[in-house]
Amino acid sequence: QVQLVESGGGLVQAGGSLRLSCAASGRIFAFKSMGWYRQAPGKTRELVAVVTSGGTTTYADSVKGRFSISRDSAKNTLYLQMNSLKPEDTAVYYCNLDRPFYGEVWGQGTLVTVSS
Repeated sequence: QVQLVESGGGLVQAGGSLRLSCAASGRIFAFKSMGWYRQAPGKTRELVAVVTSGGTTTYADSVKGRFSISRDSAKNTLYLQMNSLKPEDTAVYYCNLDRPFYGEVWGQGTLVTVSS
């Protein structure tokens, strides 16, 4: 059973940067997509960025040009580089893995707080 563990969240001032990491505990031989989602207080979970097995990336309009998703297959780790952070980026960020046959796996989340 693959488990995902996020890290890298914290408190940052507006305009600052953070890099989130998502480490997968087991080997991932095949997947459909890996991505980052976030959930702000009182709101539903939303897509932030996703990368497919073919390398195609998709970003939410609100983060385009500021966030960058990448994957290190050798380390079984997914990253989210977040620049020019805004207070509205404050949320719990979740890592997601979607695999054929096995379905989706979620991490426990890491809190990002951006102060104005």
